[in-house]
Formats: sequence, C-alpha cells, structure tokens
Amino acid sequence: MRIIRSVPRRAVGATLIIGLLLATGSVWAAREERPTTTKPVCADDNGGITLPAGFCATVFADNIGHARHLVVAPNGVVYVNTWSGRYYGNDTPPAGGFLVALQDTKGDGRADVKVRFGESVQTGSAGGTGITLHRGALFAEVDDRIVRYALPAKGIVPTEVPTVIVSGLPLTGDHPMHPFAIDARGALYVNSGSASNACQIQNRMPNSPGHQPCTELETRAGIWRYEAERTGQQFSSAERFVTGLRNAGGVAVDATGVGIYATQHGRDQLAENWPALYKPEQGANLPAEALVRVERGADYGWPECYFDDTQRKLVLAPEYGGDGGEAVGVCAQKRAPVAAFPAHWAPNDLVLYHGDQFPARYRGGAFIAFHGSWNRAPFPQGGYNVVFQPLADGTPAGKYEVFADGFAGAVKEPGRAAHRPAGLAVGPDGALYVADDAHGRVWRIVYTGDVAATRGAPASAPSERADAPAAAAPAERVGPPEGIHPDAGADAAGLPTPRGATAAMVAQGDRLYHANTCVGCHGSNAEGTPLGSDLTKGKWLWGDGSLAAIARTITQGVPNPKDHSGVMPPMGGAQLSPSDVSALAAYLAALNQQAEHGAGAARR
Repeated sequence: MRIIRSVPRRAVGATLIIGLLLATGSVWAAREERPTTTKPVCADDNGGITLPAGFCATVFADNIGHARHLVVAPNGVVYVNTWSGRYYGNDTPPAGGFLVALQDTKGDGRADVKVRFGESVQTGSAGGTGITLHRGALFAEVDDRIVRYALPAKGIVPTEVPTVIVSGLPLTGDHPMHPFAIDARGALYVNSGSASNACQIQNRMPNSPGHQPCTELETRAGIWRYEAERTGQQFSSAERFVTGLRNAGGVAVDATGVGIYATQHGRDQLAENWPALYKPEQGANLPAEALVRVERGADYGWPECYFDDTQRKLVLAPEYGGDGGEAVGVCAQKRAPVAAFPAHWAPNDLVLYHGDQFPARYRGGAFIAFHGSWNRAPFPQGGYNVVFQPLADGTPAGKYEVFADGFAGAVKEPGRAAHRPAGLAVGPDGALYVADDAHGRVWRIVYTGDVAATRGAPASAPSERADAPAAAAPAERVGPPEGIHPDAGADAAGLPTPRGATAAMVAQGDRLYHANTCVGCHGSNAEGTPLGSDLTKGKWLWGDGSLAAIARTITQGVPNPKDHSGVMPPMGGAQLSPSDVSALAAYLAALNQQAEHGAGAARR
C-alpha cells in the first residue's frame, strides 16, 4: 500500500455550510465533530478498480452481503442496507440483521468495526435497498416498510425498536426495491418501480400491446411523497408525486435542500418483442437511461414513451402505437430527462456531490452507479461502472465521464461479474463510497492529487453503442473477435452428443446460444444469472430434460418463471427456425450430460 499526505481542506463559505445542513436536514450534523484523516491510505491496486489521475481507493469493507444503498454519518460511520431473496438466487445471507454499521477507528481507510442489526432472515425479512439519515435518525427500507431508528449518543448501533414511517409498499413484479430521499423540509420521496417492463397485456411477450389505460401507474412507476416525521403512514395512490418513471433506482437531494433528482431505468426488449420494427443493434442501444429533475405532477412518459438519445427526444413505444422511433404522439407533452446515458446500463443509485475534497469541477455534479446490463446480448454488455455527470444549475455542463471502472473484472455479465455498483454516498470529509451487491464490497475513494492533474487526465466517455467500434481493452482483458464467449465460432469441442442429436447439431446450438439473447439471462457459460436459471445442472422446471421437452420450452418461452425474475419470451426473443431450436436443445442437453458425467467422476 502507499501512504499519501492529504491536501489541506479548502475553507467553506457560510452559504455552502447552510446549504449542506439543509440538504441533510440534520441538526446533529452541525454539532458532531467531523473525523479528521491526515494520511489517506490507498491500496496499490485501488481495490481492483480504475480511477482518474489524482484519485485512489481502499476496500473499506468486504463480504457484507448484497450491499445496496449506503449513507455516511457525520462521525464517519457508514450504514449499509443489504438485500436478499429471489433476485440473488435465494442464497443464504450473512448471519444477523440486514443493516450493517461500519466504522474505521484506525484511520486507514478500512472498517475494523462491523456490526449487523435490524430485521433478519430469522424474523422473516429479506432486507431492502433504501437508506438515509435525517435529523439524527437512520431511515431504512425493510421489506414493504420504511422505518426510523433513533441513533444512540454512544455507540454506532441503534438500541431501540424502530418506528414505522410508511408501510404497505408494493413488493410484486419486476421492481420491488424502494430507494428514497428526504429533503430539508422533511419530505420523504419514495420510488415505487413498475411491476412490468412496458405495461403489456402479457409482460415481455412479443407483439403484446399495452394496457389502455395503464392502471399500474396508480401505484407503480413513479415517486411518492410522505412526511419523514409522521408515523404510521400507509402507501396508497393518493400520495403519488410524479409518474411515468419506470424505476427510479436513485433519488437524491441537491445543495438547496429541496431540489430532487432521480435516475430512471429505461425499458427492455424493443427488438426482442418487436422484431418487425427494430433491428437487434437497436435493441441493444435503445432506450437511453435517464437523469430527471423531480417536480410535482410531472409525467416522464413510461410506458407510452421512451427516450431516444440519438434523436434527443421522447418517442412513442410500440406497445402504444409506435412505429419504431419516428412517431411522437402524446410524448410531445411528457417531461424529457435532464441527461441521458447508454441503454441498459441500469442506474442503481445517484448522489450529488457537495463535498470539498474533490476538485472544484466535481462540485454540484452527479455521480451515478451503473449496476450493469444483461439485455444488450448478443452484443457486449455495458455499464458496471460509476459515471460522473457535470451539472451547473441543474443542467448538464458537459458529457458524462466514466469515473470508476473495472468493478466487473474480466467478464461484464450479471452472473459472472466480480462486483456490481449498487450504492453511492459521500462522507463528511468528501470521500466517495461505492457499494457492490454481487459480493458485498464497499470502496472508499479519495482525492490525493492536485486540480491540474485531474483536469489534465479526465475520465473517458467511451461509445457504448453496438454499432460503434470498441475501444481497445487492456491486453489481459482482450477477448476473441467472435464475442464474449471464449469458444464462440468454434465447434463444441469436448461436449457429448445426446441421444437423438448429432455433433453438428450440438456445435450449431453452441453458436446459436452465444450469438443470440440467451447469454443475457443465462450467462455465456449457461450457469445462470439473477435473471435466468442455470442450464447446466439438470434441474428441469418445465419438462423432463428430453430434447423434445427442451425444444418445447424454448419455443413457448417462460412467461411466469418459478425461481427467477427474468421472463423469457418465445425463443428468447430471437428469430429461430425449427432446426435452430432443435440445435439449441441439443446443445443444452449436451451441457447437462457433460455435467452429469463430471459429477459421476467426482463421486468416484
């Protein structure tokens, strides 16, 4: 590791101090003494991530569960909300509560105190995503509720039973998480993500029209407003503040203490569900992810509209009469985003930077944690990074920059990524914290250089369009020209030939699997992701594992999955002939036969 002397903090004007106190709404923040760190400590490899010149990182904590959002108290204690359940394959979370308190008592950039508290698996909970501080109390999402914990005068973990602020939040469908923020007036803004992809009559099924009207909007796909100081509130349609946001993964308050911003996950499967209107590369590149200004009564367009970042406008969705991107219709009256980002990157959190540690160019801008895509397949996946969007007076002051990258490691896929950014927070000293919900890591990022160094080496903003030339990757990460699968384009060497199939069918199935959307949900190794099942272990949910049964499932699709959240349209949304389906079935049968033989050898 390297130890670097920190840059002296700049004086902060009275106006900024007032703005920060308003933004946190915390009297406690004013009276607590901020921790001082005179010698920032950085890992030699920045904890496996890449950063702009002048920045470095440590792994603040690791293996704490599926870490979602986090917040840093004025005394430097980091509170993290963790989640579990179907999205994570119903794996076993760490013992103890889903909330985690992390404290660095040695000043070395690593948490040496880790305490779990709150609801647990044993109490019937699955944890949550949203978390924040307000007026000396910790607010957290727990299942279908937002609760308030009084923080103790001594110690870092609440000792009292929490108070329920809001209950009855929707937990069904595609987006059961509830990020939230509290402004300086005590207004609580809660995301209620959509239950479906595009409010279709048959969710994620080809050529299925949208509901008219989309009654889902009464309780989903928007932001709701409550009072942070009022207990016992019940979720209902009456408190809806804005509508038309498919899933606001991040909600944040600006420096005024009352301005609210949010990110939106754009819809999926334009090309897969509407192949007559969109080419596969359009499905990978549309629609844009978005940053919006949240203002009472605004309608951001979902499900009738999506944002085309090439045309820089909202256009009509095919479920509501769209023609593939030309027609605008009712979208002319909807609210456009403040800024747009590449499709399917999945913005899972947002923080507006008001600290004074980073160079001045970062002040007032937005950091966004992109969880990473699954549905850009068969093109390379994107995201798995933290982006900085410069802002001035709430509007873009330049193009976004990839600030931190390398989280995924060698493979950018949801089932194989080493880490996936899910949460962001700024500490009282201006350090940026990033949480990962794949393997429970938290990074602490600090600035140790000078302003000139960072301005001279800005982070990149690479093109992520499927039809754009890819930038060269580091030598150790360069993949084959055939695609993300190391054996794409080759014969299925080493795979057995199932009875009723031929070696040529298995090889063709291998090529088809990796050249279509299958890899998005099931992974390039077919071992599954949070969205799709493992296709190699012989667990057959929809048949007996015969070639005919596998082919039938591929052809019919899986509109109501049993163990996973990913709905599969017929043939995965690809255009497959009967012989293609037979080849895919042969390939999947071969994978399972190979696994069975391997298990038998292991037992021997």
